[in-house]
Amino acid sequence: MTSKRMVALVVAVLTLSVLLPVTLSVWVAHYQAKKEFTRDLSNYGERVILRAQQVVSQAKNTLKEIDAFQGTPCSPLHLQTMRRAAYTHRDVQEVLWLNGLKPECSSLESHSRNVEFPPTDRRTDDGYRVWLTDINDLGIHHYMVALASTHHMVMVDPGSFIDVVPFAPWTINTVLIGSRTGSLISNSAPFDMRIWQQEHPLGDHTFARNGMIYNLRDYPDIGISQIIWAPTDPLTSKWHQQMLIWLPIGVLISLLGAGLILQMVRNLQSPYHRMLDAINSRALDVYYQPIVSLRSGKIVGAEALARWRQPDGTFLSPDIFVPLAEQSGLITRLTGLIVEKVFEDLGPWLKQHPDKHVSINLDPQDLISAKLPLQLSQQLNKWGIPPSQVALELTERSFIDLKNSASTLSQLRQAGYALYIDDFGTGYSSLSYLQNLDVDIIKIDKSFVDTLEFKNVTPHIIEMAKSLQLAMVAEGVETEVQRRWLSEHGVQFGQGWLFSKALPKAEFIAWAEDNLHQPDAT
Repeated sequence: MTSKRMVALVVAVLTLSVLLPVTLSVWVAHYQAKKEFTRDLSNYGERVILRAQQVVSQAKNTLKEIDAFQGTPCSPLHLQTMRRAAYTHRDVQEVLWLNGLKPECSSLESHSRNVEFPPTDRRTDDGYRVWLTDINDLGIHHYMVALASTHHMVMVDPGSFIDVVPFAPWTINTVLIGSRTGSLISNSAPFDMRIWQQEHPLGDHTFARNGMIYNLRDYPDIGISQIIWAPTDPLTSKWHQQMLIWLPIGVLISLLGAGLILQMVRNLQSPYHRMLDAINSRALDVYYQPIVSLRSGKIVGAEALARWRQPDGTFLSPDIFVPLAEQSGLITRLTGLIVEKVFEDLGPWLKQHPDKHVSINLDPQDLISAKLPLQLSQQLNKWGIPPSQVALELTERSFIDLKNSASTLSQLRQAGYALYIDDFGTGYSSLSYLQNLDVDIIKIDKSFVDTLEFKNVTPHIIEMAKSLQLAMVAEGVETEVQRRWLSEHGVQFGQGWLFSKALPKAEFIAWAEDNLHQPDAT
């Protein structure tokens, strides 16, 4: 991913981390306000319906009591019984005795007017007939709800159904409508019946219209539709109250989220975390540069070299990431990964060619860790390879702290691993301690190979190695002249672009097999 795309992604994530919690907090505040507002409407509506059911139940109980009367209809005793029933049930306005559909007397009139109620097909579940009518024996034009048994009728004022005080701190109104007839039974405020006609077919739901929020509910068991409504101004006020709670929470979450993301970005961009992620994801590759005999040109082994491919396809130089691993304390984990990959890549090839070897670069910190000998032993046992096929390359500074590394060096040497001194001649004390080291080969640094024509230092290095009976590998051999000079002066092995650059596993094995089938250079 390019830096520009990374920056764009970071900006997008940061923007989202800031805006999302704030936006969510605004939405939650609105949701909570609407939820509480709707809950208040619903609670009030349920209390109104409960009240209506209580009134109807009271009317039914009145009918049951008066139906128990066994005396003469409309007699003084009967009239007194009806008056007592109306008096003791506060929501019952009047009790009547019917002869068919005509009232003969009531709790208010000894002899009722000559009126007749129309037939009705509405009945409660328990068989009582129901009317919504303005017919009465008092000659008053006022709609009443009437329930009747065979001979008795009770009249109830529909206003009793909505005689409920809302607990909400704002005005809530209600209307009761006959769900089959569409007749207005009772209302606490003027109501446009066209709203019910338009919304009733949609069933129970909440809707907004003209600055009001309506809640419609149907109660088919008692044949009533109910609409509760209230102005939206209190909802806005409630929303603002909720905003005082939720918006600071959203802002706090935004700040925490932004800080966390910035920290994650810093971690992702920090060299340490990039290196750690690369090791954990095994994102580093191993390339292999052939080591050949300078006389025959035949391969004798290969040096394993770590490669770290970047997102843009380029490789980060080991001169950069190896010191980084050393400074960050990740070098032993890096070495462990390289060891694993070397055996995964070349285990079968080494087993097939027991006279060939692979050399692995070590860091001074690897010699302090007790993990390396165990890991090498496990890999050798896994692939059935002897230690002699593994060479361990150490830089000169690996021997500076011999007090801490001597034990591991001795353990590795006794196990049978070959020890190389890499980049020999570039350290400040190489000539003084070389005779005291138990090593097998020194690798002549490329800087000395490049200056062969001056013949100043390189011949002395070669003569010193000969006197100590050490084999030599010349690094960075790039020309035939260099190969010939080194070979003539007794350097046994070489590596460099004259033979091959460092290759990935498959290409290296193909090159090695082809090399083995070529005739000797001599």
